[in-house]
Amino acid sequence: MGYKIALAGNPNSGKTTVFNLLCGTREKIGNWPGTTVEKKQGYFIHEGEKIEVVDLPGTYSLSVYSIDERIARDFLIKERPDLVVCVIDASNLERNLYLVIQLLEMGQPVLLDLNMMDMAEKANMKIDTSKLSKILGIDIVETVASKGKGIEKLKEKIVENLGKRERKVFKIDYHNLEKEIEKTAQLIKDKEILNISPRGMVIRIFEGDSDLLNEAKKFIPEIGEIKNRIEEEILKITGDNLETFIIEKRYGFLKGIVKECVRKEISLEERLTFSDKLDKVLTNRILGIPLFLFFMYLLFQLVFTLGSPIADLIDNAFGKLAESSKIFFKSRNFPPWVGSLVSDGIISGVGSVLVFLPNIMLLFLGISILEDSGYLARAAFVMDRFMHALGLHGKSFIPMLLGFGCNIPGIMATRTLESRKDRILTILVNPLMSCSARLPVYILFASTFFPKHKGLIVFSLYLLGIILAIFVAKIFKNIFFKGEVAPLVMELPPYRMPTLRNVLLSMWTRSSLFIKKAGTIIFLGVVLVWLLSSLPLGVEYAGENSLIGRIGKVLAPVFKPAGFGFWQAAVALLFGIIAKEVVVGTLGTLYGAEEEGLKMILPKYFTPLSAYSFLIMTLIYIPCIASIATIKRETNWKWTAIAVSYSLVLGWTLSVLFYQIGRLFTG
Repeated sequence: MGYKIALAGNPNSGKTTVFNLLCGTREKIGNWPGTTVEKKQGYFIHEGEKIEVVDLPGTYSLSVYSIDERIARDFLIKERPDLVVCVIDASNLERNLYLVIQLLEMGQPVLLDLNMMDMAEKANMKIDTSKLSKILGIDIVETVASKGKGIEKLKEKIVENLGKRERKVFKIDYHNLEKEIEKTAQLIKDKEILNISPRGMVIRIFEGDSDLLNEAKKFIPEIGEIKNRIEEEILKITGDNLETFIIEKRYGFLKGIVKECVRKEISLEERLTFSDKLDKVLTNRILGIPLFLFFMYLLFQLVFTLGSPIADLIDNAFGKLAESSKIFFKSRNFPPWVGSLVSDGIISGVGSVLVFLPNIMLLFLGISILEDSGYLARAAFVMDRFMHALGLHGKSFIPMLLGFGCNIPGIMATRTLESRKDRILTILVNPLMSCSARLPVYILFASTFFPKHKGLIVFSLYLLGIILAIFVAKIFKNIFFKGEVAPLVMELPPYRMPTLRNVLLSMWTRSSLFIKKAGTIIFLGVVLVWLLSSLPLGVEYAGENSLIGRIGKVLAPVFKPAGFGFWQAAVALLFGIIAKEVVVGTLGTLYGAEEEGLKMILPKYFTPLSAYSFLIMTLIYIPCIASIATIKRETNWKWTAIAVSYSLVLGWTLSVLFYQIGRLFTG
């Protein structure tokens, strides 16, 4: 008999790390039905029992404010897993237990995983897990997932709990509300609504869960009137609305639990934690933004300093491979087009992109370290004041930062934003974030035309994307959405020493997508470019009379005011719509050269001024096809058309302005 369990918990509780340790490589990624939200599923086998595990999106409670929270709530309530393993941050017990007691009130079978016990110990917290277990009526396992501690014990407890039939009824005393809860619960006692306990169902309805209210109305039509009457009575007695009254009673209960089960002995000098001390500097109103920019600049310098020597070795290897393939096919009397396809098309095209893999892996490594340490979450707070003034929510900066890796997960991450306005604005500007696909173009041109300042040049493009995103959001807000921006309310995880496993796993997951893209989309793109460069039969390869040359000559005049009005550049940008790496792959295929060869060829066509103008265009113009499809899935055709149109116009306009103004100073 197979079992299905759910992993639930707050963001930053280590839930996904627990999932990875439980399932290992036995996992698959898909989407939740009807959405583009990522769904992680896996399984493990313990004592001959196969257990399916579903990793739910992080959520603070069963209240629905964002798409991620709705998915977690609906799965827990409607799918009814055999067991819910609640993974919580042991060092932040009161906040994390809120979701646990909501689940217990609903009658869910719960196993509590007190994760990050090492952080609790560092904070001098002593948790009496035995007493906590008795109060909640559930089993508790202590883990340190970042170090793999306690996972085997967790597996044992999961199997043990799956065999349990009777569970302790969990109940919080809501004082003035108790009589009405019990009376209303009797009305739905025998109705079996979504298999939720009648008491838990009533409490959720009183809290304002409209979905459950509508479900209950099918059986008890008058339940809406009952709720409204009780709301008025509680308001008269306490001065609070019904939802606030219930939330405060829960937190009162939680404070009692923490007081009863947690001992924390610290001196006055120790009350300011290490995280607090760091935050005094890193999230300082004056120093916060300069420090964030400094860390990003330092990251790009390291990407070049450490990555370039390895990239040169890969480039030399592809160069020798291209030459060897030409000799091989010629010596075996293959038709000339076969050698050209392999050497000029596949090896030069794909190779010119894969050369930059070390730089991209180092960038992802740096972002993973910032993420795992807890610093990346501070970026939203650092930028909140500035972004708030421009009409964006501070939380929007997190999806924008994710866009540095890839715009697609950045766009999908906007589901954590509660406001539809904030989601759409952030989606529209996310493609302005310099994803890793643009990095090969940046590195090639920066290394060729600005060898002494290549780190600064790449940093300036990332910074330009952020600045443009913020100002475009301000303009769109004034055009499409008017109204106040909600204040930033977000829990910051404590600073932690990044773990080698998590950092390397995150880097490899992101880098492997780049490698897969090189083996599929980029491969097909460069083959298409080679084919168009070779047709009609008999024309000079990649000449003006080839099909690709004719396409380029039609487009080239459009880019002449921007300083790169030759057909090869126009074609490279055109095929960059498939994937931004294809810009470099196209140039490599057209010129039959890898990185070092392109560095010698490009100065014949570009000046430093027109090269930077080309980089501005690459940064801004139309998102790649996959990003366009994601925008459509997350919004609709109207917003997709706006995203494509404004980026094309903005990219061309700024490239032209930069080049023309630059000419006034450089002649």
